[in-house]
Amino acid sequence: MRMTRRDFLSASAACVAGMGIGRAPAAPLPRDAEIVVIGAGAAGIAAARRIQAANRTVLVVEAADRIGGRCHTDTRTFGTPFDRGARWLFEPDTNPMIRLARSVGTEMFPAQLGQKIRIGRRNARAGETEQFLAALVRARRAIGEAARGKIDVACASVLPGDLDVWAQTIDFVLGASATGKDLKYLSVMDRASAPERNAAIDCKQGLGVLLATLGQAIPVSLSTPVSRVTWAGRAIGVETPAGRIDARAVIITVSVNVLTAGNIRFTPDLPKRSLDAAAKLSLGSYDRIALWLPNNPLGLGHNETMIEQSSDGKTALLVANAGGSSLCTIDIAGSFGRDLSAQGAGAMTAFATEWLTKLFGSDAAAGVKQSAVTRWNADPYALGAMSAAEPGGHPSRRILMEPLGNLFLAGEAAHETLWGTVNGAWESGERAADAALRKIGASKEPAQPSASKHKPLRHDRRTPSRSANDAFGFPLPR
Repeated sequence: MRMTRRDFLSASAACVAGMGIGRAPAAPLPRDAEIVVIGAGAAGIAAARRIQAANRTVLVVEAADRIGGRCHTDTRTFGTPFDRGARWLFEPDTNPMIRLARSVGTEMFPAQLGQKIRIGRRNARAGETEQFLAALVRARRAIGEAARGKIDVACASVLPGDLDVWAQTIDFVLGASATGKDLKYLSVMDRASAPERNAAIDCKQGLGVLLATLGQAIPVSLSTPVSRVTWAGRAIGVETPAGRIDARAVIITVSVNVLTAGNIRFTPDLPKRSLDAAAKLSLGSYDRIALWLPNNPLGLGHNETMIEQSSDGKTALLVANAGGSSLCTIDIAGSFGRDLSAQGAGAMTAFATEWLTKLFGSDAAAGVKQSAVTRWNADPYALGAMSAAEPGGHPSRRILMEPLGNLFLAGEAAHETLWGTVNGAWESGERAADAALRKIGASKEPAQPSASKHKPLRHDRRTPSRSANDAFGFPLPR
């Protein structure tokens, strides 16, 4: 017998209230829901809110013990918000999350990132900075021209051959720091499809806190990993340790790495076409080493960012004095970051202090009072940072967006232009929810107005600017 909407909401509330870290639910999961959403990250929360607005029953099941996915704000380690994953929002004129954030009392403001280039123990001179910017523009132009030729090769293969001392720095800025992958592993078409993400918007409380707040009104069952999804014909069900949930449609928002790892089994198997597409969009590596540096021994401003002129690719991005605090983060990415992260927290912290010593002297590194690291590649519910298409893989994003009967895939990887961003994941979740609602014959009109008009995906062909504010263009999602 099918539950009424009132019964469903009552059971969902009891289930969510009873969830705890590492505990089974105190009350049984609802036995059915019109739509089940797997994953409580940005895409999952967006999808669930959309379904609720259409006055349909939805249940979100999340394997982790928290809401947010790759948005995770740690407020305990340093006593100030530390975003372990995504750090900024972009596209302020069209991003639906910014209006939603303000509606729930979250403080949003332009990040106003100051930017510096370090050459050894000094800042780059004006002429050196201009040389870097000119080389960066030429590199971006070469990638854009290759993409217009519709030949989806590796970005590294189309770069000018005369980037000289800036070659490794440009590889870091356009590749690892922006996408989590070195340019030799990155699709020209994918890199060129993304608009320049320069107008960074900061969230004072942290993006993880924002997502948790936006998810408060929806039924979410935490610590509830999904073991199998059955999606043949009308026999649609989601199996968890707490029992099976029957559904009319399922939206899957787990990362492409989790999807291809086989952590969730499917009956019948997912089409090879979909799995191959997910594999070509594998997650890049991006991690953060957080250091508490009282009294500003680096002499940098609030939220000031810094890169170095690198000769070997073993480099990082520094964001100093986050939010006016003593928190400084050193971001490592790409192949170097993946290898370093695999060595563990000790090796990561040792690199950070050695790197600071190289650039600022031993006194600066000696000022570190506390540290913490992220290791997203080792997180079983993420297995990486952000999707980035391999050469030839850009069409895979559209394939990933294809409905599979009553099964729908969503997440930042399933967005052709805003991949690697929180708002891209959000838009993807809303799109999947709309498709699922149409599939089950639900009303297309939501019960409440959406925070912003849902816009179709589009390719942005804007020419990169060379202003001091947007010259670096890093990082996309972090």
